[in-house]
Amino acid sequence: MRSILLSVLSVAMLLAIPAVAHHSFTMFDQTKQLTITGTVTEFQWTNPHAYIEIDVPDESGAVKHWAIEMGSPSILQQSGWKFSNLKKGDKTTLVINPLKDGRPGGFLNTATLPDGRVLGNGPGRGPQK
Repeated sequence: MRSILLSVLSVAMLLAIPAVAHHSFTMFDQTKQLTITGTVTEFQWTNPHAYIEIDVPDESGAVKHWAIEMGSPSILQQSGWKFSNLKKGDKTTLVINPLKDGRPGGFLNTATLPDGRVLGNGPGRGPQK
């Protein structure tokens, strides 16, 4: 009986590891919004989070590479996203919560796609379809 209980507890602990491993969003400054416009270098439609990689020119014309985190594909689809919405070379404008440490990255609020549609980062985060 004791070995069965230990086995059940071991399985329960293994199942809990993915929940503990998921990171929080505390690295993003939720009190600030930043608008960036640039050229998509990659759109990663992946779990657990999708990403937009984008090159953004600064005031002097120097290009800075940004990594923008999004929700999961299943959440994004609820706001009208598809894996084909962005392609390498597309020009887009993103409203983000920037990283607190000042590095070029952030968490997406809204994206203005090349066709003019504005999509949010899931239900409750920006415009709906």
